[in-house]
Amino acid sequence: MDDKLSKKFYKIGDVAEILGIPASTLRFWEKEFTVIKPKRNTKNIRVYTVKDIETIKMIYYLVKEKGLKLDAAQAMIKRNRDGISKQFEVVDRLKQVREQLIKLDNALASLKE
Repeated sequence: MDDKLSKKFYKIGDVAEILGIPASTLRFWEKEFTVIKPKRNTKNIRVYTVKDIETIKMIYYLVKEKGLKLDAAQAMIKRNRDGISKQFEVVDRLKQVREQLIKLDNALASLKE
């Protein structure tokens, strides 16, 4: 789980910023994917839990990174959610390791100068 996710609930703008996608994409995906069900507060504002955000990250991985169509991503999540979740976690962790390696490489390069 991300270190950024410390609150219990997040507004749509917060989630959009965390994930780096437009809020309009979140609203669209909410209509297209039955697994995204943000609650609404008393002012009828969408509030997302950390679990909702993790689900959206998984959808982002399938649609934006793997290039699946929305209906194929939905079917894949329904068929094998745990497998997809584990695959996404591995890819996400590898990206984090890559970022750390790049930072280390840059630090070493600056020491050589």
